[in-house]
Amino acid sequence: AEQIAWASSYYTLHPGDIIMSGTCSGVGQVLPGDVMDCEIAGIGAMRVAVRALDSGRD
Repeated sequence: AEQIAWASSYYTLHPGDIIMSGTCSGVGQVLPGDVMDCEIAGIGAMRVAVRALDSGRD
């Protein structure tokens, strides 16, 4: 609940929005080349491929 409250203070959240907040304690960090999958039953799924920032970008 605290993460949702924090996010909603910066962004307008809508029903169905997905907040991907990283890995759980004890699990390694997300690295370039990793793939993150998210699925909501009856709605759909998405897959995000993690990549490094291009050099020269912030």
